[in-house]
Amino acid sequence: MSAKNGSIKLVAGNSNPALAKDIANTLNLPLTKAIVRRFADMEIFVEIQENVRGSDVFVIQSTSFPANDHLMELLIITDALRRASARRITAVVPYFGYARQDRKAGPRTPISAKLVANLITHAGADRVMTLDLHAGQIQGFFDIPTDNLYASPVMVRDIRERFELGNVMVVSPDVGGVVRARGLAKRINAPLAIIDKRRERAGESEVMNVIGDVAGYTCILVDDIVDSGGTLVNAADALIANGAKEVYAYITHGVLSGGAVTRVTSSRLKELVITDSIQPTEAVIKAPNIRTLPISALIAEAIGRTAAEESVSSLFD
Repeated sequence: MSAKNGSIKLVAGNSNPALAKDIANTLNLPLTKAIVRRFADMEIFVEIQENVRGSDVFVIQSTSFPANDHLMELLIITDALRRASARRITAVVPYFGYARQDRKAGPRTPISAKLVANLITHAGADRVMTLDLHAGQIQGFFDIPTDNLYASPVMVRDIRERFELGNVMVVSPDVGGVVRARGLAKRINAPLAIIDKRRERAGESEVMNVIGDVAGYTCILVDDIVDSGGTLVNAADALIANGAKEVYAYITHGVLSGGAVTRVTSSRLKELVITDSIQPTEAVIKAPNIRTLPISALIAEAIGRTAAEESVSSLFD
């Protein structure tokens, strides 16, 4: 495969080498030889070991844990490619860290998602490709073209293969995720329910109210990020208490920090399904009720279309 104006080069950082390799294999392209290593004081050093002059370069790097290290890798790789005269640099960021800091949550607090967008732009990226942004308006934080891909086609395919759709109800774990959940429910022609969570008093646990009749349904919770897993586990308990038959969760980004894996495995969730936008840890791989969906084919198709100057949005029509 070649770009419309020059060759395609794929460069991978250290955040998710398995995903980068799968994307390269899908595109039938080799990963560009590059060194991304650290000095004794953990300072990051990058050397691109192939000619990229005039090439259409895609840098594959999630800004997952450790977020700051992987973000710096992305910035330094981008700078190295710009100085090596790459024709166009696309930052492919399957998981965009800092996305949850997309607004001022209180006085004297930052909008870190905007800061990170500025850093990526000023490092020399010409465009950005990411997956299921926490908030769609983050696209507007970039002053360069930004493609926000959706994992829903991959999830819909898996749901159609595994469930009797006539008995499925899609559930948003909070009011903020209703648009995402409604979109998936529409694709599989399923009803929609919403979890309304609220903290009545400081220091008291959240009350989960279920909006919709879930009794007798197999419920599928849909969200973009699972971090601590607390909201997901509490939502599953609330759905079961309201008569749901079983509860599954389809989440794009499995951050799963701290004791999240243990929390999920000991919960009433029948299964948590995540994509490999973040490289799964050993604990995630071994967890009996956590399954990973590959996202490489979707990202590879988007890369191919971008290089050929074809429509990316038509992937989701």
